[in-house]
Amino acid sequence: MAGTRPNYMKIKAVMEALEQRGAECVLVHTGQHYDYAMNELFFKELRIRRPDQHLGVGSGTHAEQTGRAMLAFDPIVAELRPDIVVVDGDDNSTLACALVATKAGQFVAHVEAGPRSGDWSMPEEVNRVAVDSISDVLLAPSEDAFANLRAEGYRQDKMHLVGNVSLDTLLANLDRARARPVLDSLGVPRGGFALVTLHRPSNVDSHDTLGGLLRALAELAQELPVVFPVHPRTRAKMVQDLPHGVLAVDPLGYLDFVALQDAAAVVLTDSGGVQAETTMLGVPCLTLRENTEWPVTITKGTNQLVGRDPLRIMAAARKLIECPPPPRRPALWDGRASQRVAEVLLSGHGL
Repeated sequence: MAGTRPNYMKIKAVMEALEQRGAECVLVHTGQHYDYAMNELFFKELRIRRPDQHLGVGSGTHAEQTGRAMLAFDPIVAELRPDIVVVDGDDNSTLACALVATKAGQFVAHVEAGPRSGDWSMPEEVNRVAVDSISDVLLAPSEDAFANLRAEGYRQDKMHLVGNVSLDTLLANLDRARARPVLDSLGVPRGGFALVTLHRPSNVDSHDTLGGLLRALAELAQELPVVFPVHPRTRAKMVQDLPHGVLAVDPLGYLDFVALQDAAAVVLTDSGGVQAETTMLGVPCLTLRENTEWPVTITKGTNQLVGRDPLRIMAAARKLIECPPPPRRPALWDGRASQRVAEVLLSGHGL
């Protein structure tokens, strides 16, 4: 099951690993993300086969999305009675499908179990904790996520440390990404620009907060070009023009975005997935939040948590540009996480 852009990379790797071992996989797309740049382009670039079922959930409130996904997924589960329902990530589709499958008495495996930010204002935190609590097997992406599950009292036989499956997809497509002409088309040199993503409500829904972050980008743009793929939510909240030196572009496909991450001098983001990807690529990252569900990217990667204060952001950015940290990868972030997921699910440990 997948429904949003961050989870396409996860389900791609897991589905391929299962099918390589002879498992029959039915791909259900909830349709929580549905525009071309955040949906069809990803399927095309990642060479994901067309979904067997498309639920057409669309946008709406959290309750509306979750409810529509449950209503649409329920008859599919009743008809197929699958051996395992695999859900990934922490979006509303993940919660909806896990709830339906659990209530139907089906076995549920949660890929990317255990990350915790401790921030209950984030819907994703609510979703991930709830999904972990009702899943039959918990597949943790990192040592700290595994430790979270253990601290919360889950049985040892339910928990498996497998690594980060989305990074399997990144490694498998890195050469293709590096061959893209996106740097030339944007006119930015390898290692000589900053890349920015902003989309979280806590950063973009407040004009004061967003304005402060844009001021930081304006100051950073005086020192090197800033490439800013603007999320639809962020664009809708912006009331002022972007400052000179900040190159605003529409949301990018997977390969172009990986190419930009790989070539950036520094990445500034509020995305959990980008924190992990930059750590995998060995690229300095500043997370524009007060917390993170990926502390392993700080303790064993290239990420720093800097909050939203423009002065703090600029001080950290200058330091990273002048003296970038050495590349480091957490344990099991090796491109074989999906193989370990398949081994758990098909060897009897899952069932």
